[in-house]
Amino acid sequence: MNKIAVLGAGRSAGPLIEYLATHPDSRAWELSVYDQDSESLAQKCRSFENVVFTACDLNNEELLDSIIKSHDVLVSMLPAFMHLPIARRCVQEGKHLVTASYISPEMQALDHEARAKGLVFVNECGVDPGIDHMSTMEILNRLTSEGARITSYESFCGGILAPESPTNPWAYKFSWNPRNVVLAGSGGAVHFIQENKYKHIPYHQVFRRTEFLEIPGYGRFEGYANRDSLKYQSAYGLNGVSTMYRGTLRRPGFCRAWDVFVKLGCTDDSYALEQVDKMTHRDFLNTFLAYHSSDSVELKLMHYMNISQDSDLMEKFEWLGLFTDEPIGINEGSPAQVLQQILMKKWTMTDADTDMVAMIHRIEYELSGVHHRLQSSLVAKGRSKDATAMAITVGWPVAMATRLVALNLIPERGVLMPNLASLYQPILAELGERGIHFDERVQRL
Repeated sequence: MNKIAVLGAGRSAGPLIEYLATHPDSRAWELSVYDQDSESLAQKCRSFENVVFTACDLNNEELLDSIIKSHDVLVSMLPAFMHLPIARRCVQEGKHLVTASYISPEMQALDHEARAKGLVFVNECGVDPGIDHMSTMEILNRLTSEGARITSYESFCGGILAPESPTNPWAYKFSWNPRNVVLAGSGGAVHFIQENKYKHIPYHQVFRRTEFLEIPGYGRFEGYANRDSLKYQSAYGLNGVSTMYRGTLRRPGFCRAWDVFVKLGCTDDSYALEQVDKMTHRDFLNTFLAYHSSDSVELKLMHYMNISQDSDLMEKFEWLGLFTDEPIGINEGSPAQVLQQILMKKWTMTDADTDMVAMIHRIEYELSGVHHRLQSSLVAKGRSKDATAMAITVGWPVAMATRLVALNLIPERGVLMPNLASLYQPILAELGERGIHFDERVQRL
């Protein structure tokens, strides 16, 4: 019997734990869950008699070593920076590993040794990255098997509020790690190819270079470029396509407003602000604006950012409470950390909110001399503020990949992503059975 350890019981761990605890194959493994938050652990685990859960500090290296040594499959739901030390220990101890995070160069460097030891290290198997890879490969392999030549590939994904939720001017609340949302676009170069032209977008322009997209039945979205799209060309077998673009989805208007924060410097995480403990929301905004003896913060913001008085941008900022004298509520932090604190007061989901994950693939191809455009779209809605669509679409694929690893159903070894049929075929099939499926439409060009 395999022993599975889930490290971390945060936002996306609930559906993962439920799946592994209730699946008909659960008799084939023993499941343990570890997290420092005893309340979160109990909430997610106490209803399952076959789950052992322990509150502990996973930063304790001696404890972490003992957990890895005593289990066969490690599932890391911890912050991405913790995956690599865990992966190195797994190589040393001969243990399998599953994560939802991007494969870093350092993780990829473990591939040879992991393969030599017969280990499976599955990464990028959440929603984005994850379901995007799996659904992409299913489409591409199907089309190429029919004789199609792929000419263009675009893919977008985002977590936003579902239409049933109470409206707010941003049409947005946090459904995953708030810090990652605040720092989106700042983590590295944004590269892609468009019509055979290499493109680069610097961080200060990411949220102004957007495009509009439609999902049947769900209306209009806007997409902005996400990270380095080019690194997936070879993984997808798309070397030579004229367009290769991956992006993030939001509702229209979000990016233009967020761009104001970027331009002001509110999303900078490289230094600590002074006197945060004495700041109000209004003080924080004023920190980034020029001094004027009489002009209000509102007037200075409109002048500096060229915002008209009746702009919907001001409505968004007012709704967030940026112009109020409410204390920040933390004692120290970078601009990004302070902005996150302010946003969490309004962007934390309530019992009235439901989130949704939206994904779009747009693929152009030539078949029998005719050009086609295929759009495949997914919309998954959450059940509650705890069982969010984001948690479900991250947790289930990770759990499904863990099951495949535990049952030795993946023939490949080494550092893997789910562009392999041994992963994407069973996972997509099972997701479909659980209501997570794509709507596909094709038009001739």
